[in-house]
Amino acid sequence: MANSFMDGLRDFLTMNKKRKMAQYRLNYHMHQFKKMEQLIAENNQHTFLKGNNLNETR
Repeated sequence: MANSFMDGLRDFLTMNKKRKMAQYRLNYHMHQFKKMEQLIAENNQHTFLKGNNLNETR
């Protein structure tokens, strides 16, 4: 009983830190995803994927 109470208390007290770590990981992966999307769009022949960054050398 005391062990489960202590585990629950420990989880409650570390919840904010775990949430911040998860938010950081999510932001990092979203940044990587957007960077990859941008690279794909720049190297793609279809200009509709590029948005405002048209490659004028083609």
